Amino acid sequence: MTVTTYGNTAATSTTLRDRIADRLRLARVQWGQWRVYRQTLNELSALSDRDLADLAIARSNIPWIAMEAAYGTK
Repeated sequence: MTVTTYGNTAATSTTLRDRIADRLRLARVQWGQWRVYRQTLNELSALSDRDLADLAIARSNIPWIAMEAAYGTK
């Protein structure tokens, strides 16, 4: 399968093998991000209210902090 990009003199060819490899790389990255999210969420949730107060973190903010740790700010 050949895909031609208009406005560019070079035509790019994407094989099924390349597309599968790209999907696997993406899945690996997303799995790693999810693991960081879960680990951060679990570790912060395990802290006592006093420990969270020392860190100036409200318990209701834990999911947002874990999301930022895993996926960054957008």
